[in-house]
Amino acid sequence: MLLYIHIPFCDSKCSYCAFNSYVDKFHLKEAYMEALCTQLELELKRFKVGQCEIESLFIGGGTPSTVAPKLYEKLFNTLRPYLGENIEITSEANPNSASYEWLEGMHKLGVNRISFGVQSFDKEKLKLLNRAHGADDAKEAVLNAKKIGFKNLSLDLIYATLGDTKELLSHDLKTAFSLPINHISAYALTIEEGTPFEKKPGMSKEKISLTSWLFKEIRDFGFSQYEISNFGSYKSSHNLGYWQYKDYIGLGSGAVGKLDLERYYPTNSVEEYIKNPLNIKTEKLTPEDKKMEQIFLGLRSCVGIHKNILNQDELKKADLLVKEKKLIIKDDTFYNEKFLLADEIALFIS
Repeated sequence: MLLYIHIPFCDSKCSYCAFNSYVDKFHLKEAYMEALCTQLELELKRFKVGQCEIESLFIGGGTPSTVAPKLYEKLFNTLRPYLGENIEITSEANPNSASYEWLEGMHKLGVNRISFGVQSFDKEKLKLLNRAHGADDAKEAVLNAKKIGFKNLSLDLIYATLGDTKELLSHDLKTAFSLPINHISAYALTIEEGTPFEKKPGMSKEKISLTSWLFKEIRDFGFSQYEISNFGSYKSSHNLGYWQYKDYIGLGSGAVGKLDLERYYPTNSVEEYIKNPLNIKTEKLTPEDKKMEQIFLGLRSCVGIHKNILNQDELKKADLLVKEKKLIIKDDTFYNEKFLLADEIALFIS
């Protein structure tokens, strides 16, 4: 059982961001955090969560570092009996709002992993993406987190933006690997509906050759790729849990939860969520939906797909891909070592 908590507050709205996040609703923080506690009580019963059954906890957004640690206290006090031993507890953070005091406060609550939204160490690229921090802010935040005692540190980088070159990306990687991190997430810039970049589709410039080069560079620094966008000497158990198709509670406005063949959607409106955090829509999944998602998630990660979930026709196609050296099979599980081809392979099989 995984738990995701969504914090919809942001200190700035990035030009590419389509997540449920706001820069003008800070006055709702306290009421929102209280509403999270109300929804949590419902979800613990719905998911029948027992002592120490939550395997990983991830606080995302938005920007969790815009909310003071004190406002997380009630939530953590409620959760503590349900958290597994040696659980991975991650919080996302932006370098400009993840002050030493904030990091220290979250560490005291039990957070042991920080994922920093760095995106780049290049001044012009950060400006292009409308990021609120500079390269020095990012470096200082990571070093502070290490000093405080966080076991695992990650940072996000964005590539495939207009103006990206090997020189720029190489500088980003060298700077990143000069810091005490054990994980990197590298995301291609995508143009999402409803974002400022929607009217500027030319801002995204992905070339497979550059992407392949970037991924190889990260691996050459000693980080193994365990999903299309994730690399590390440490693998996030929360990330792996999603790809293994484990059930997860989705707490907060705009979050998503899944229990067996049902998916749950709390309202996207922060105001409505505060009024009624139990107003949650349910989507029914079919066994075919589940299998399709398992195939796509398995092939774009180190999880793979077990042969038992495939029908005879799909199994023949997977075996053919093994013969053509597009897949490998080990312990009755098909694995894809070329993550960039994951979607095409999944479509061929299914």
